[in-house]
Amino acid sequence: MGIVPVWGFQLALAITFAFLFRLNKALVIIAANISIPPMIPVILFLSHWTGAYWMGDKAQQILFSREITFEQVQNNFVQYILGSVTLAILAGIFFAGLTFMGLKLFSRKKT
Repeated sequence: MGIVPVWGFQLALAITFAFLFRLNKALVIIAANISIPPMIPVILFLSHWTGAYWMGDKAQQILFSREITFEQVQNNFVQYILGSVTLAILAGIFFAGLTFMGLKLFSRKKT
């Protein structure tokens, strides 16, 4: 939930889903806080880069400059949204698999 583009509501949605799916609330809160300030540029870049896959020929490249205009944000918005949702789903699947494998590997066997 920390990657999905619902800035400001990520934690509220994560806690709601934790109650609905009976998940560990403390772990959900920790995992949903991936969008801390040092990670935001990485998440934005990867979301935009992932969105290029869905945009095909209409994909925009990120131009790093000090003059970011509202027009540039509008042109890249759809690509960012598609990429961030895709990135969130892929990251969720990846880390769920990683967690499952870790639990299987380190679980105690019943005696």
